[in-house]
Amino acid sequence: MSEFLVYYRRPDPTTWVYMSSFLTIGLFFVFRRFWSIRNLDIALLILLAPGLLMVNEGYRRQTRLDRELVQAIAQQERAEQPAKNVADDSSPTSADDARRAVSELELAEMLDDMIEEAPRTEAQAAAYDSAVSLRRGGFIWLFVIEMALLIRMLLDPLMVRRPLLDPNLTTGGLNFLGVSLFIFMMANVVASTPEIQREQGPELGPGYALMNMLPTIPVRPVSEAIAGAEPPTLDELSPPQRHRAAIAKIIAIISQSAILIGILLIGNRHFGNLRAGAGCATLYLLMPYTSQMTGRIDHFVPSALLLWAILLYRKPFFSGLFVGAAAGLVYYPLFLLPLWFSFYWQRGARRFVVGVLSMLCVLMALLVLGGTEPFFEHLRRMFGLFFPTQDPRGIWELGWNPVWRLPVIVAYVILSFFFAIWPAQKNLGILISCSAGLMIAAQFWHGYGGGMYMGWFLPLLLLTIFRPNLQDRIALKVIDARPRSNSLRTSANMDAA
Repeated sequence: MSEFLVYYRRPDPTTWVYMSSFLTIGLFFVFRRFWSIRNLDIALLILLAPGLLMVNEGYRRQTRLDRELVQAIAQQERAEQPAKNVADDSSPTSADDARRAVSELELAEMLDDMIEEAPRTEAQAAAYDSAVSLRRGGFIWLFVIEMALLIRMLLDPLMVRRPLLDPNLTTGGLNFLGVSLFIFMMANVVASTPEIQREQGPELGPGYALMNMLPTIPVRPVSEAIAGAEPPTLDELSPPQRHRAAIAKIIAIISQSAILIGILLIGNRHFGNLRAGAGCATLYLLMPYTSQMTGRIDHFVPSALLLWAILLYRKPFFSGLFVGAAAGLVYYPLFLLPLWFSFYWQRGARRFVVGVLSMLCVLMALLVLGGTEPFFEHLRRMFGLFFPTQDPRGIWELGWNPVWRLPVIVAYVILSFFFAIWPAQKNLGILISCSAGLMIAAQFWHGYGGGMYMGWFLPLLLLTIFRPNLQDRIALKVIDARPRSNSLRTSANMDAA
């Protein structure tokens, strides 16, 4: 009996979509008020899942076809060698060994050199075109839903009436469900092996070099792994690879824990409703995106930092530290600075700027201490100081001309500075919704998988959905006019007098 009671198998992504969708409707749908903004928000969140499945499945099919073509070319080249060379050749000949040998190669580089020029049969070409069309359709689906969410975030500051719509479950039930989901997801991270051959690097786009060197931790079922190949075991990895894999797992677990703790604390302290915070955290764990991308630290580390910046918004210096860390690690939160600076304009702006600059200086110093060469090249990548790539990935590699990214980037920059002046009086609710809107808008011009980085805005979006009216939470009322050290010195002088 113990052999099957302790047996656990990761759920299929499609199965998780169905289960999580029904649970989401049952827990958060407002049945007594069918025509409500809350129900519209829940519907839009559920509609993100089909696009995510289409993109992942199309990518899996496309990569499997590419790998099979590479294997066929490699086997053909070995077969053409003289028998003597074949006998002396130490390369693997079995199907399993050939699959392992190919998986150790840099697939992206091989695609550039071999795949485009390799001949395909009619069936292979049709299957490849079908996979590409599936990916393109998934990205378009995601962009349509994310555009609707962006409009929702832009209109959120105008929604003054926000009736209390608690989840359809008690706080204890929400906490139990959330803790159970969190344990299963973290178990998936611990039990997964990294995709070393798919390491991210600075060449993939703007961002921090040291973090981008960490591998991806796939948490999808092994049968659903990219290209249908099993990932390497820990014994097959070199000691440096095992070390980086352990660091990536630890960062993934810490970032997910920080997100959940941040959501709960924001709900309890700033919303005054622990049940709303528990519901927001549970809905975050139910999202299919969270279960499929749990090990992607570049998706969730910035989100955790932004959440803690909101949690500590009454301390401008510490909020600046967290926003600066998010901006330094993945570059795109840099466009949040005009919005956050305008929020602190009446009080706390100087301390916020000092916090941001302090964290950016620390990150730059770590680049020097890390010994990464050349330093100025990594610094340029960190701040995105280069012309937008003309060889992008994601939707922009599937038929859209990359030149159309330029007007989208210009519109995004205009939107970023527009939030600095509108609305003139910003409260905590506007700060959350506009931050979520900017992170959603970044998906439309992100050149390396835009539309898939939902972790950047998902927790902020959920907080906007569950938040009450926060019109009184403005910097002028909640932030001390004097730094803490001056206040303590004044109090000590008064006590002495």
